[in-house]
Amino acid sequence: MPNGDVALVEIERGTVSRVTCAGLVSVVANVGGGPNGMAVGPDGDLYVCNNGGFLWHEKNGHLQVARGTPDTYTTGSIQKVNATTGTWKTLYDRCGDVPLRGPNDIVFDALGGFYFTDFGKMRARDRDLGCVYYAQADGSGIVEVIHPILAPNGLALSPDGRELYVAETDTSRVWAFEVIAPGIVAHDKSAAPHGGRCVCNLPGYQRLDSMAVQANGDLCIATLITGRISVVSPTDGLLRQVQLPDPDTTNICFGGPDMRTAFVTLSGSGLLVATPWASAGLPPNFY
Repeated sequence: MPNGDVALVEIERGTVSRVTCAGLVSVVANVGGGPNGMAVGPDGDLYVCNNGGFLWHEKNGHLQVARGTPDTYTTGSIQKVNATTGTWKTLYDRCGDVPLRGPNDIVFDALGGFYFTDFGKMRARDRDLGCVYYAQADGSGIVEVIHPILAPNGLALSPDGRELYVAETDTSRVWAFEVIAPGIVAHDKSAAPHGGRCVCNLPGYQRLDSMAVQANGDLCIATLITGRISVVSPTDGLLRQVQLPDPDTTNICFGGPDMRTAFVTLSGSGLLVATPWASAGLPPNFY
């Protein structure tokens, strides 16, 4: 935030929260469901991907997501939250006749529209196919951009806005899509069923979560199971991995006067940590 505070979501508590530079946490808004990813929009409000809620179970002293949906689940949504007053409203809960299932992460382009992933929901014997959407910040329109895609989670735009990157959690793959116009990407069906270009496929059992972009265009992707930030070049693949003390390393953003401080969410232990970063982060649009 402009004063150095960090705004984040707490999925299990159902809140948008603020963490001060001194580490004090306060609730900005109780949005319910399962607030998942969030970004600042052109009007200064916070735009939240709400997955509608998770089922939880405890494992090794940490809360873990279980298959299925809680009794209170109806649909996923995109919510708009005023960071000052805490008032909020639902912008979207469907695209045409298709309900949003589990919106996950969000990125704004320079024109003020936003892309977001819909991870879907997992049940005991089946799961949803994922999707990427593009929507207007004023609630006036939403379109499907990529479908189907398996478990899409983090997404980001290149510094020039010409490529959209999407991380698949369960395959540990990162895909790139050429942006032709706002909400329209090129689909090369000879490359993959959804038309993306495979940027990276991490070895072994690692699961990808949310991401941020460095000023040089490299991607920094929170990596589950191994508890790392994976630094990936859009042209050369995996460059290095930075170890964190939590297997549930879920998100990263950059701040500080020179954008060389990385703020990382460690969801298993419920911590927000800050660490110096070797390369400057790219300021998001409307930062």
